[in-house]
Amino acid sequence: MHQSYLTLNKISKTYGAKVPVAALKDISLDIPMGRRLAILGKSGSGKSTLLNLLSLIDNPTSGRLLIDGRDATTFSEAETTRFRRYDMGFVFQFFNLIPTLTIRDNIMLPLELIGQEKQLELFHHLVNETDISEQLDRYPEEVSGGQQQRAAVVRALVKKPRLLLADEPTGNLDFATGCQVVELMNHICRQENITLVMVTHSLDAADICEQTIRLRDGHIIRQP
Repeated sequence: MHQSYLTLNKISKTYGAKVPVAALKDISLDIPMGRRLAILGKSGSGKSTLLNLLSLIDNPTSGRLLIDGRDATTFSEAETTRFRRYDMGFVFQFFNLIPTLTIRDNIMLPLELIGQEKQLELFHHLVNETDISEQLDRYPEEVSGGQQQRAAVVRALVKKPRLLLADEPTGNLDFATGCQVVELMNHICRQENITLVMVTHSLDAADICEQTIRLRDGHIIRQP
């Protein structure tokens, strides 16, 4: 039996006071450690809201979010910062690389923030796995979109987080490059026992995950 890492217990999220809009409605979900989960759904279904809650960018209106058995809704600001800095990696649809830094410096930034910049073994492993070693001294604008997204994946994984969140990681890539990026995330997360939660519109991207859920109007409508 897999140890539970993320547990959502009757999570709801409502925006607005005068005209409340329910983005998530009574969501319950258990995500074991090392599970690779895809979240599908149309625009407005609640996918991004759910990702924001899991990344502790936002708090639920009601319900509980447990991370490794601890109620994240009661985290202090320092605990939230520590979780996001050490335990979580995030891959964005638009890469979010810093344009004034080289690919190398973009990737190394998370290690510098946690004081582990000398621990380079995983850095070299990931750079080789992603085939971007020749791009390290270039700037983001000097490499392709696929290479930028690979660099963004390495940046998210180089500190070996326990949780990797990915928001439409293939949204700005062509089909073939998108498949390569998703297969890469799947391979590394499986290799390092990292929990992956990926929001996507792509059935092909979702197919690499062990579990897929579909959101509609803030509800889970399928949970195989």
